[in-house]
Amino acid sequence: MEARERVSLALAHREPDRVPIDYWAAPEIEAKLLARYGLATREDLLQHFDVDFRYIDGPRYIGPESVVHADGSVEDHFGVPRVRMQVGSGDHTAAYREVIDFPLAHAQSVAEVRAYPKWPDPDWFDYACVREQALAARQSGKAVVFMGDRMNRCAQLKPAMYVRGIEQILLDLSLNPDIAEYILGRIAEFYLEYARRTFEAAGDNLDIFFMGDDFGTQNGLFISPDMWRRFLRPGFKAMVELGRGRGYKVAHHSCGSIKPIIPDLIDCGLDILNPVQPDVHDMDRRELKRLFGDQLSFHGSISIQRTLPFGTPDDVRNEVRERFETLGPGGGFIFCTAHNIQADTPLENVEALFQAYRDLGRYR
Repeated sequence: MEARERVSLALAHREPDRVPIDYWAAPEIEAKLLARYGLATREDLLQHFDVDFRYIDGPRYIGPESVVHADGSVEDHFGVPRVRMQVGSGDHTAAYREVIDFPLAHAQSVAEVRAYPKWPDPDWFDYACVREQALAARQSGKAVVFMGDRMNRCAQLKPAMYVRGIEQILLDLSLNPDIAEYILGRIAEFYLEYARRTFEAAGDNLDIFFMGDDFGTQNGLFISPDMWRRFLRPGFKAMVELGRGRGYKVAHHSCGSIKPIIPDLIDCGLDILNPVQPDVHDMDRRELKRLFGDQLSFHGSISIQRTLPFGTPDDVRNEVRERFETLGPGGGFIFCTAHNIQADTPLENVEALFQAYRDLGRYR
């Protein structure tokens, strides 16, 4: 069975020949895998692992030159300074771009927030390249996905946290709702136009629109369900409707424990929920499948916090088997990790993971 048909059947809540396979990994892991197998490119690796999805890069930034500060931090397209940080040691070292300052943290009014000179503009991106990307991906025969990179993914709450500060934007929801509404609305407006132009360029060569905005922590939601409905649902629903209006399936990534708002996500039209994070409170896979499995497809669920970095190959294989048994019946499931496979993961466990996907994910 071809990959695109396999994915289509799974998302229609039917059982294809096997569970579709997706691949998410940190650059450090990918470099190790390429070296291990003597492969030259990411595409070679995706073929080696029989991955059913191809992600396009999306629009190319052509806006104002990034500001570089004396401390080495570089402003992103929201004007948020980030510095490159190394974590881990030895063979487990990884690099991330961490926020070191929140430019709107001290704003006292909507007028001050509105006057912020570094709100991003959809005109700062070249969308023409998207057509070529999507055409090339379509020719692979795989399901084609637009998600954007980690620093520029269609979202609301996370960008608001970056420009305003995590604690401050959460306080704003109660104490300064007018400021919160303006910030979240301004961000949603930007991403809706950014996505619209991306979709226009991709046309029929895109299958899945993947958003990403963390609504949960390890123990529960960042905000109450009622606050989510007031402040985030309108923008979320508009993004879902934009994607579905083009005939795409729409997926959303949210780390954490988010069960109370899953009915809202479904009501907004969401097709696919990622990552069904296994190591958090109140996200039992069996219950989620029972309650929502006829309306929602699940993507992910393999633990990058425990099993992959600290387990054995047998532990990895057993986890894949359990996921197939709990989330796989009736389709509506895609194998993937709960986030990028991190640099501290033994390659033997990565190999065991993809071998188990192929061995244990077969319906027939």
